[in-house]
Amino acid sequence: MDFLFDRFATVPDAAAFIDRGRTFTYLDLIDETGRMHARLEQEHVGSGDIVVVRGDYSPELVCLLLALTQNGNVLVPVTRESVLDDEAILGSSEAGWIVDFDEGRASFRRTMVEATNPMLLALRSMHDPGLILFSSGSTGTPKAILHNMRLVLEKFRRQGPPMVAIAFLMLDHFGGINTVLAILSGLGTIVTIPDRSVTRICQAIEAHRVEVLPTTPSFLNALVRSDAIGRFDLRSLKRITYGTEVMPQLTLDRVTRAFPGVVLQQTYGLSELGVLRSRSRPDGSLWVQVGGEGFKTKVVDGILWIKSDYAMVGYLNAPSPFDADGWFDTQDLVEVDGDWLRILGRDTDLINVAGQKVYPAEVEQAILELDNIEDVAVYGEHHTLLGQVVVARVVTVEPESAADLKVRIRQGCASKLAAFKLPTKVILADRADLYSVRLKKKRQA
Repeated sequence: MDFLFDRFATVPDAAAFIDRGRTFTYLDLIDETGRMHARLEQEHVGSGDIVVVRGDYSPELVCLLLALTQNGNVLVPVTRESVLDDEAILGSSEAGWIVDFDEGRASFRRTMVEATNPMLLALRSMHDPGLILFSSGSTGTPKAILHNMRLVLEKFRRQGPPMVAIAFLMLDHFGGINTVLAILSGLGTIVTIPDRSVTRICQAIEAHRVEVLPTTPSFLNALVRSDAIGRFDLRSLKRITYGTEVMPQLTLDRVTRAFPGVVLQQTYGLSELGVLRSRSRPDGSLWVQVGGEGFKTKVVDGILWIKSDYAMVGYLNAPSPFDADGWFDTQDLVEVDGDWLRILGRDTDLINVAGQKVYPAEVEQAILELDNIEDVAVYGEHHTLLGQVVVARVVTVEPESAADLKVRIRQGCASKLAAFKLPTKVILADRADLYSVRLKKKRQA
């Protein structure tokens, strides 16, 4: 990591973080990372040890992650909102330490767990730092994804322009790690937030002249449907990046109208492979080019496959997903138009109604076009005769009975969707029922 710290030293007085109103400079970052090194020695955390770090964004927490990486440790970042308990985390990661952060203060605790996984032992023998992330776990047991941190860092030798960006994507998500490294390697500023509500985000954009908002389609839908755009000065925004789930065209159109002149960039990445470079088609559609140096792509039977120089070492608790030539099945269904792709959704989210395929995003788009619909998540539910039926979990703007809403949705969507795609069941929901803690739609019962 020497190249990063050499870069940091060139701008000692520049703001690396704005953390709940306080400015934390690059000199502060260098000094705090040094103090974290001393703390690791004091606690007897050895090189190669596996360390769970639990908390949300703060300069001190990020400095500990940097110090652990320099020390050759394997990082396991975990947020307090994680659905995994300590037993599940330790069982897969075999971490010997847990560090809890509370208001910038770190508390170290030994677990007495010894690493035995061959991949972890091999990484330790190479004296390379590591990174363990957990899949979202929407289908089955969350997979423990092991990366060689040396390869993760290699992408950031090329210095990007300095930007002011909000730390929206969580630290236990590859997108969150990627954002932190991209902004710091470009000598920009990371703005932390106490929560990810529309009001808090807009307050931070206005107060700190934020230029980049990396976020999710679900958050953008909530943003454009709120009155916050009119209440806050958001003119500093230059770029909004969105990914992690399918973006409805209707939501993209609304964001385009709400933020004229702001670049809207669809991003694409997987925890197993890293974040690819992407370029959205300039016609305001959902077509995107993905790839870049170190990545190869191909489409087989409508599914995107990727080969990455930055791919994970492997799953610690599951078989390898790579084929013999190193290609990874993303399970993302796509349409192809020359070099452009349009992502339709995960193969695992596809609904099978009596042998007919239903894409949840297509049904959601049709429902979103109706009156009094704030947002909707569509998924399949088991049916004895048909295999599956379509279920819509809906948040309305104004109160409405589920029975009336179901009739209105079926009638309103009948001209846009085939009969087998119409929801058989409609469930009224609160916002909290619709989204995960990462502000992605939950497409399961």
